[in-house]
Amino acid sequence: MVLDPKKHADWEIAQDAETRMKTVQQLGRDMGLLDKELLPYGHVMGKVDYRAVLERLGDKPNGKYVDVTAITPTPLGEGKSTTTIGLVQGLGRRNKRASAAIRQPSGGPTMGVKGSAAGGGLSQCIPLTQYSLGFTGDINAVMNAHNLAMVALTSRMQHERNYNDEKLLKLSGMPRLNIDPTNVNMGWVMDFCCQSLRNIIIGMDGTNGRSDGFMMRSRFDIAVSSEVMAILAIAKDLKDLRQRMGKIIVAYDRDGKPVTTADLEVDGAMTAWMVEAINPNLIQTIEGQPVFVHAGPFANIAIGQSSVIADRIGLKLNEYHVTESGFGADIGYEKFWNLKCHYSGLTPDAAVVVATVRALKSHGGAPVPVPGRPLPEEYRTENVGFVEAGCCNLLHHINTVKRSGVSPVVCINAFVTDTKAEIAKVRELCEAAGARVALSTHWEHGGEGALELADAVMDACNDKTEFKPLYSWDMPFKERIELVAREVYGADGVDFSAEASRKLADIQKRDDANELGLCMVKTHLSLSDDPGVKGAPKGWKLRIRDVLTFGGAGFVVPVSGSITLMPGTGSNPSFRRVDVDVDTGRVKGIF
Repeated sequence: MVLDPKKHADWEIAQDAETRMKTVQQLGRDMGLLDKELLPYGHVMGKVDYRAVLERLGDKPNGKYVDVTAITPTPLGEGKSTTTIGLVQGLGRRNKRASAAIRQPSGGPTMGVKGSAAGGGLSQCIPLTQYSLGFTGDINAVMNAHNLAMVALTSRMQHERNYNDEKLLKLSGMPRLNIDPTNVNMGWVMDFCCQSLRNIIIGMDGTNGRSDGFMMRSRFDIAVSSEVMAILAIAKDLKDLRQRMGKIIVAYDRDGKPVTTADLEVDGAMTAWMVEAINPNLIQTIEGQPVFVHAGPFANIAIGQSSVIADRIGLKLNEYHVTESGFGADIGYEKFWNLKCHYSGLTPDAAVVVATVRALKSHGGAPVPVPGRPLPEEYRTENVGFVEAGCCNLLHHINTVKRSGVSPVVCINAFVTDTKAEIAKVRELCEAAGARVALSTHWEHGGEGALELADAVMDACNDKTEFKPLYSWDMPFKERIELVAREVYGADGVDFSAEASRKLADIQKRDDANELGLCMVKTHLSLSDDPGVKGAPKGWKLRIRDVLTFGGAGFVVPVSGSITLMPGTGSNPSFRRVDVDVDTGRVKGIF
């Protein structure tokens, strides 16, 4: 007997379900893994030896490949992870062998306002506590690898300041790199949201004087925005990861030439931290289907995808493999479409666009809901007018998926406050736009509530796809950015700052410019670069204020609006409600 999600918190439901979960060995065997391909972490979690699986099953045809994306969300989120888990459970109820691939949650949102991204209600992955708090150590490995590069950089800068060329060469065996302290590309990372670390000064003289470091401006970003995390998401194998690790640009010299991790001779040690992390993690849904958890980049400030490796093995082992892309289709799906699929060589068979009546009302004129505060009355009473007006945003995302050549399935992620008339209006408008529509009650009923969604997805997977990228990689970067702005965001054009234009011109001159992808940084709360603008805005231009270069991941990263790589912690964070039962050791309050 499962707990009622209307009466119990997610963590209570998860802990109850954990008393009946499969061992990780049984989970692996049910999916077709050999015992030697599974690397257990205790009784109910494990890693998968991706190399062994792909060597054994490399010639086996792939299963059906489905991406889950969404409309532009409210700050509360609209349930993509819940839907991903629910869809896999629904496919299981249809006797299909199915798996999910989701990202590892960052400690920032888990302890902030969003929660752990494990799903919710009766469509969660378990064990919840371990998944939410450190898991198998992948994010820790990313942080250590990244920060080791900063240790190498800052110590080298100190030594280059303190020693002449002769002594520097004698002590280090390396010639002077001539690092420009005003042109450092990287900062430090940590896995929390901490606005007070966005801009810092390091290396101030202390007891040891000039031996205490090189004083300069620096910063902290959130760990999941690290280029090391991006590399983990896109790497094909350990060899690919190792090569990319040496191309990370940490700074520039006084002539403007890149200084890389390979120049600092730290890339090998960085890779050593990642040897275990490259193997995907394996846990399960509440109903016992496999869930791969691997990589954790956000979509608004990074690539926003679980790993290529997880998808490759999921497709070999299952009839259906469901992967999730972060935030709305303007961000997560666009990067899945034009970045992840480029690196993986995989082609999706269908895409699910998750929508909620709550988000549609927000886009239609209702007050924007605020995390930690009661929902305004407009969300608790019927208002078909708000829903109809807000569907402009949903229809925009449907068209984005169709633009990629893939069949969209709209999942109306049902809330108990939704009314029949509101749902009927969403279905009417989406079907008129040429999309399949499924009402899904997986939060309340698990896989049984996702049968309509599972049927719609299986049907969409039978459609002939004409998947093709939005742009060619030999297109100049400014043109690529303008194409994404117009075709995906609905902008009239792009305004580039002088600094962004200069950087793009320099990048365009690189010999490998045609090998670099485009990874946009933009708010997830609007199709525009202004988080306060809802619906499907017209008559605006995207503002690109800066451009970053991720040499290892192979990304050019245009930064729009005022978005930052270090989110902040609000006034009512989730950590205030997390605690431990000292008699049982169980963690409570994670959602």
